[in-house]
Amino acid sequence: MAEISEARETATNTSHGETVTDFDPKTMRKTKPGLKRLILILSVLFSFFLGAPFLLKSIEIYRSPLPFREIDMLLNHLESKPLSLPCRFQVVFLGFYGHNSDESRADELGLLIRERMRKLTGNDPVCGGCGNNYPVSVMVDSSLDCIPNRNDAGCLWRCGNGDVSGFLESLRDDEAFDELLESLLQRDGGCSDSSGKVYTVVVVNRDKETRVVVGKHRHAWIVGKVSEMDAVSITADIFVKFFMNGGKKEGLVRAEFMPVGADGRVVLSFSLLNADPHDWIYDWDFQEIDETMLAPVIEALAPVADTSVESQVLYHTPKSSFSYWDEKLASYIFSTKDLPFFVNSNEWHLDTSIAAGGRSKILQFVIYIPSAKECPLLLQLPNGEISTTNGFISPMWGGVVVWNSPNCLKDQESGNHTIRTISTQDLEKVFEVFIGQLRQLFGLNSDNLKVAGSGISNFLASQSGFTEWELDVLSRHHTCFNLLSCATTLGSLSRLVQSLPRMIIMDEIGKQVKFSLKAASLAQENASLGIYDASAVSSRQSRVLAEDAFFHPSIMSVSYYSFEHCFAIYTPFFLPVTLHIILAALKEWRRYKKEQAKYLAWKAKAEPQS
Repeated sequence: MAEISEARETATNTSHGETVTDFDPKTMRKTKPGLKRLILILSVLFSFFLGAPFLLKSIEIYRSPLPFREIDMLLNHLESKPLSLPCRFQVVFLGFYGHNSDESRADELGLLIRERMRKLTGNDPVCGGCGNNYPVSVMVDSSLDCIPNRNDAGCLWRCGNGDVSGFLESLRDDEAFDELLESLLQRDGGCSDSSGKVYTVVVVNRDKETRVVVGKHRHAWIVGKVSEMDAVSITADIFVKFFMNGGKKEGLVRAEFMPVGADGRVVLSFSLLNADPHDWIYDWDFQEIDETMLAPVIEALAPVADTSVESQVLYHTPKSSFSYWDEKLASYIFSTKDLPFFVNSNEWHLDTSIAAGGRSKILQFVIYIPSAKECPLLLQLPNGEISTTNGFISPMWGGVVVWNSPNCLKDQESGNHTIRTISTQDLEKVFEVFIGQLRQLFGLNSDNLKVAGSGISNFLASQSGFTEWELDVLSRHHTCFNLLSCATTLGSLSRLVQSLPRMIIMDEIGKQVKFSLKAASLAQENASLGIYDASAVSSRQSRVLAEDAFFHPSIMSVSYYSFEHCFAIYTPFFLPVTLHIILAALKEWRRYKKEQAKYLAWKAKAEPQS
């Protein structure tokens, strides 16, 4: 049988010998290769790539669009061109007669005053100042004629008001004359805010000793036997030193040290400290003082800061410094060298305000009542004299006034520990010192007359503690400081956001930034129009909004991470599986191409034979 099978196989191989000899199973195949495995692997790989956008979307950080271009424009504009608010100056000459009373003489006086002012201010504009392009109007008003110069404002001083010189004999009271001038200057004052506040100096020529008085409004007057050139010099000094610079010898008020919080608020915290209640206990009627003396101050500072008041009475509050007994003065003395150690932070629990944890600025004003062991307690100045106020200030912190019991020894010997109330008269004197300290903390002089020099005869004080021209200075410089602070904060936020692409930017932050820019633009517009109060309020709002945006709680989130960090987190999960699928797809693709080539080779071989 084996032979028969072999014979048949041989016959079969002989009949089909040619076909069997030409077919190579290693390089050819008769059937077409299938696509199921390749399609399956590619579908799995495609599902991974299809899910990648969903993965990226799931880890996407929401970022509200911020106006980076507008922020850069604001910052560059304020840095390249310091903000200046328009001011107008007016000089009225009364009682000057003669052939020089013509328009050319008025123009000459205006040019001389302006030239003198430019020498005092310099050519470099200062942020928050009046700039260099301020008009100076001159009016020569006499009973015979009324001659203005070409820069006359034409709306504040009316011709014929020169008759006021006839009233000077009876108006020996500076307060009364100040109000009279205010009524005359504001009679047609509809344009006082059209292009900046108007500051006026009235020069009255009389055969008497010269007196120079600066009023509590926006004017001053020179009365006496004075020449035109002397009047030009004095007038320019008043304009620059007081109406432009606020009375500071070193120049402009440094707004960056104004005690106003980042939220635009100031808390005036008044504390009455009884050092040793075993000796005596004093209380105060703070509500009356608040209504009569502090309410006008808060109202006056409203454009600059949102001011609030609080009070407290503390006991067992000794000071940290030492004092010594002076036989000549019959008092205990502490010197200015002891001031850094006077405030006892361990025993004086002053920071009890609800605003202590926020961004509001708290100014502490302390009435310190010493114990019987060191009463009376007096402050000795470096020149050896005793301080008239018996108080001192600490910059950016507040002020302290030492109030001695009227009868130190008598109270000590009596041993009477009943609660007593500080008299209204004594309390008013103390709070007058506090208002002076508040003026110093805001960069002004506590008493202008003491530092003005011999040229000024009198300064009129306002009930609010701040004259109108001082409030103008604070508003101008505070507007500048707020806008610079706003632009700097927004610039820092812009750089921070652009440097961290994964930072969360909520819609609220975007709105705060946009509103801050809008308020800054409004402040600049009001400043260009000379509306001081409105520009100060708008600039304060712009700074507050910028600070709120920068310190938004969502910005402090811990979910900020770079894309590299995100890649490192998700790579261990997806890379191994994805890599194996890609390798399998490549392997299957090569296998399919190889098998397809075998099939095409057999097909090409079989077609000629058929």
